[in-house]
Amino acid sequence: MSYEQTVDDCLSWQVDDGLLDRQIFDQLIMRASASVERLATLKAENGLPLLALPDRRDDLELIAPLAKRFATDFDDVVVLGTGGSSIGGQAILALTDTHSFAKISGPRVHFMDNVDPHTLDVLAKALNFERAGLIVISKSGGTAETLAQFLVLAAAFTRALGDGGLAAHAIAVTQPGSSPLRQLAESFGLPVIDHDPDVGGRFSVLSVVGALPAMIRGLRAEEIRLGAAHVLDTTLAAGAASAPAIGAAVSVGLSALGYGTTVLLPYIDRLAPFGLWYRQLWAESLGKSGKGTTPIRAMGTVDQHSQLQLYLDGPRDKMFTFLMLDTQGTGGRIDAELAGSIGLDYLSGRRMGDLMDAEQRATANTLIEAKLPTRVFKMDELNEKTLGALMMHFMLETIIAADLLGVDPYDQPAVEDSKVLARAYLSRMKD
Repeated sequence: MSYEQTVDDCLSWQVDDGLLDRQIFDQLIMRASASVERLATLKAENGLPLLALPDRRDDLELIAPLAKRFATDFDDVVVLGTGGSSIGGQAILALTDTHSFAKISGPRVHFMDNVDPHTLDVLAKALNFERAGLIVISKSGGTAETLAQFLVLAAAFTRALGDGGLAAHAIAVTQPGSSPLRQLAESFGLPVIDHDPDVGGRFSVLSVVGALPAMIRGLRAEEIRLGAAHVLDTTLAAGAASAPAIGAAVSVGLSALGYGTTVLLPYIDRLAPFGLWYRQLWAESLGKSGKGTTPIRAMGTVDQHSQLQLYLDGPRDKMFTFLMLDTQGTGGRIDAELAGSIGLDYLSGRRMGDLMDAEQRATANTLIEAKLPTRVFKMDELNEKTLGALMMHFMLETIIAADLLGVDPYDQPAVEDSKVLARAYLSRMKD
């Protein structure tokens, strides 16, 4: 079976012949169609806040003054959060080319999503607290890692700025109701932005969780939502013919045939954090009751030299998703004389983007010719709208796949055991 499904003329799906029985696929796509219909009903009845986010602008208007103040007043902004409270923002801000060697405008944004004491200590020593802002994000308001980070940095800000000094430098984002984070924020006099309690952390990237850091760095949050809205509206109108429905049906169908790993392979450095965002979304939403597939984020062209041997000649248990950008004719030109002098005629006069274009197409086609399940998302450009489209596609695909697997995509019950045990270990530690 071969088919290609396009969204926005840049998102395509391709599966090689014979990998999935037509009858099995047809049964799955019928169920996926019913799942899309349920999503359409939820959107019409405002039953799933995630689906309302692409059309909202009121919350962006609310945070715009805060974003402008942080962008103007601070050289560094620290974002405290973990999981979905951090990874989505990182995926968006990667659009701004914040490599260590890149000259940037606006404040540097640092995401502290781990509790490695060394990293936090190094950051605190490097900050000029007079010119530093702090954003603390915890949907529940009780995330131990984020609260611990906040307590350490709040004390450091207070030492540097004096009592009451933190109030002009920090913002908290948490759901309504009493919680440790809200209590701390109120005690310091911080502005508190409400996090919708019905939008789970890994689905929150389109909310203020992702929008606030984006706006501070000068990105257009409304464009991200426009891209998401286009994919959402297209999916709800197309039903079984939509790319998210087809993607979910194929993924679930292949998983029953032993394809238990799904590899996301972006070829653009700016999409490296996107792969980590997708990994959490897919794993935490579907990995329940013995079901789900394991997401792997690889990177082209790097992992052609570290993973491709396994992909082609190892276990045939993986499906592949390529994220490709049209780079032909872009980048620095390779000196023709120098390349020719060392026998590299195929590189002579080419641009760096030509090499990337050739390598990403060659790798995808090699996997397809090896009859490994492979799909390709093609992008003419990478901007806020494109990223929003990609994010909505994969959120919808995940939700539909959860329906097909019979699991709840919005909870994570197995994670709670480790949290309880960690608290027990802490309570038994000696000073």
